Amino acid sequence: MCGICGAIGLDPKVNSEAVVRRMLAAIVHRGPDEEGFLASPPVVVGSRRLSIIDLPGGSQPIWNETGTLAVIFNGEIYNFRELRKELEAKGHTFLTRSDTEVIVHAYEQWGEQSIAKLRGMFALAIIEMPQGRSGPAAAVFLARDPLGIKPLYYAMGGGGLLFASEVRALLSSGCISPQLSAAAVPSYLLFGSVCEPMTMVEGVLSLPPGHSVKIRASEARRVPEPKLYWNFVKEFYQDKEAETGTAYQEDFSSAATTVRSLLEDAVRSHLVADVPVGVFLSGGLDSTAIAALASHVQKGIHTFTVAFPDAEFSEAEIARKTAQRLGTEHREMTLSSAEMEARLDEAVSALDQPSMDGTNTYFVSWAARQAGLKVALSGLGSDELFGGYSSFRATAQVTRLTTMARFFPKLARELATSGIKRSKVYRGSPDAFRKAFSAWLDPDLLPSPYFFTRALFTPQTVVSRLGDDSAMWDAMLWSRWLTEATRQSRPMDRFTRISWLELRSYLVNTLLRDTDSMSMHQSLEVRVPFLDAPLVEYVLELPEALKRNPARPKALLVAALKDLLPEEIVKQTKRTFTFPWETWLRGKLGERIAIQLGDWSPALESRLDGRFAQAVWKDFLRGRTTWSRPWSLYVLNEWSKRNLRVPESSSAPAQNAATAHVA
Repeated sequence: MCGICGAIGLDPKVNSEAVVRRMLAAIVHRGPDEEGFLASPPVVVGSRRLSIIDLPGGSQPIWNETGTLAVIFNGEIYNFRELRKELEAKGHTFLTRSDTEVIVHAYEQWGEQSIAKLRGMFALAIIEMPQGRSGPAAAVFLARDPLGIKPLYYAMGGGGLLFASEVRALLSSGCISPQLSAAAVPSYLLFGSVCEPMTMVEGVLSLPPGHSVKIRASEARRVPEPKLYWNFVKEFYQDKEAETGTAYQEDFSSAATTVRSLLEDAVRSHLVADVPVGVFLSGGLDSTAIAALASHVQKGIHTFTVAFPDAEFSEAEIARKTAQRLGTEHREMTLSSAEMEARLDEAVSALDQPSMDGTNTYFVSWAARQAGLKVALSGLGSDELFGGYSSFRATAQVTRLTTMARFFPKLARELATSGIKRSKVYRGSPDAFRKAFSAWLDPDLLPSPYFFTRALFTPQTVVSRLGDDSAMWDAMLWSRWLTEATRQSRPMDRFTRISWLELRSYLVNTLLRDTDSMSMHQSLEVRVPFLDAPLVEYVLELPEALKRNPARPKALLVAALKDLLPEEIVKQTKRTFTFPWETWLRGKLGERIAIQLGDWSPALESRLDGRFAQAVWKDFLRGRTTWSRPWSLYVLNEWSKRNLRVPESSSAPAQNAATAHVA
């Protein structure tokens, strides 16, 4: 695990080596063990290493035999041993035991198509040097793993192109103006995080999941055009007339057996490390499954739980019993409101991009690192694959609403909405009704009914507060990403459609991004076995009938692991692992939030009036909205104050980030 960065084809007047050194200094936390550096004008690249596999031999960059290719890499390749054997059989010579070296030999053997052979989480840069180590670099090939587990950002600046593992590293380069991306703000208000492939910084973009791009050193000023290399939809859904998303016909029992086998293999491969490995353990099904499988493979597994003084929110007791049953080395960290508040500034500062989620991962990662761990396994990805979220049920309800809405004129819909808003049932759950009314009034404001279920603020609220015309959103990259994901999901059955949209939106935009920035701030690598490619592809292929069971959520996963899971874990009602924000924000922490919402970031003011945030806070205090809305605005404001500046010129910033190319 590392942090990587680089500069390609910068103006000769710009000191490229100094630029990369500044970016490296900004990501030391991602790799405190070692620094790697390669200057081969007009390309300069660097890496920070968190050594996990082949501690003495995995230094970066790593070269091929002839010195014509070098790689810097952030992540883990779980099938590196199998690939190494295949490459050695083809005549390649290896000098280390690291997974990184496999990448450069695979690229030498298979070119850009080699990326599709990598099973793991990765963001990488391969430097092509046809004349050898002493010659100039000709091109840089960038790629990111299919599900976006590891991040990679790029921007035009300094007369060329810059890339890095973090947005803040690019800002540290001195070549990027720290200005707000006006086009990214709607996506944050809609979903509580910035949607791929945009960032909150103007001109800085994310290389989308499952994409790659080659930058020729002589053409570094050209706007990059990322290409999709992981086309799951094209490969598995050729028949648009198919009623199910698979050509396989399996019964429930055999599917459960296959899931068990794939998950065992995923956990086994994710445990490969030359340092101790732990598991984030809550009281839920997903983390318990990972901990149980890991304990079968390897003795001495560490487990960690964040507990709260308030028993209503704490899962510590269940996690403690699970740890005792599995024989893990278990630790708990009890987090009170006062302790959380004392570390809140550091937690918010750890976010590479603003997000309403992520703080819980910060504290769990901190606890794991305090115990001396470098690697932890997480249960992320299970809800998306096996239907653990309420969105799997709510989307069907919203879909019925949007279908009905098209049979009624808008005036009739508005009158019906007005009547319900005056009723007691509305006051009991105002945010849920707001989402439903939003879909009922304007079903076409978002690409799919699913996105209404994930909305933070309704599209109508976002339009009115920003003064946007919603038609403008169609040209913005975040909207095009969601629209494309929706298009890809159309041949799928209802269950798999929601899985796909979860994977391409909430998972990558919020959960994975937050997990990366919060864990790497603590120099901790988090691995996600449920997102192992063979398991993901297999479960997505299965028909809805094998995955949906109204009587038992995640029935397929439960059946696959029935001999490992305690009965109390299987039978309990699903609980989302979250902090008791509702309680905390109505206590002393709320006083702090109110003051800081009143100190609105000047960088945000031209796009979003600070009075809106104060109005949302008052709505929360009056019980008219949930904690997530004021909290999301607090994080946005604090992140903006730390990372953004008001443009020196009064003219509007360029909108290139809103209209750049994505395949």
